[in-house]
Amino acid sequence: MLIKFNLNNKDVQVDVNPKKRLLDVLREDFGMTSVKEGCGKGECGACTVFFEGKRVNSCLVPIFQAADKKVVTLEHVKSWEAYKILENSFIENGAVQCGFCIPGFIMSTVSLFNETDGKLNKPMIEEKLGGNICRCTGYSKIVDSIYSFADDTAFLMKIKEGFTNEK
Repeated sequence: MLIKFNLNNKDVQVDVNPKKRLLDVLREDFGMTSVKEGCGKGECGACTVFFEGKRVNSCLVPIFQAADKKVVTLEHVKSWEAYKILENSFIENGAVQCGFCIPGFIMSTVSLFNETDGKLNKPMIEEKLGGNICRCTGYSKIVDSIYSFADDTAFLMKIKEGFTNEK
């Protein structure tokens, strides 16, 4: 079945079994390596993408549901002005070890900042990242990296600007 959708601001199409997972199509057909399979059950967040502006686990989405929809991966978010700032925070705070889970954490963090007014505390961050699992670092350094922007309204505006440009 020919499925047409928008991937990272480009109209694309793929001839594929409509039941194939969005995760597999993104990796195998479009080379989006930031989208990783960790659990295949929607529990670890390694395959997080934005689907119609909402954070989703792509391992749970059959590709036919993406027809005529918009999908954004980390490959595109990396072009946002706010991405480099966030990436540097993760590096400087030692939040990255093996790196496997980090794309999902970055996508979830971007979503978190888009959905907030910027008044975050550490328990709120931990709760919002509950769908992401890190097997290496624990979570304190990841949460610290995110919390460092809790009151940074300029950064928050850059995140929201990135999201606005995606609509």
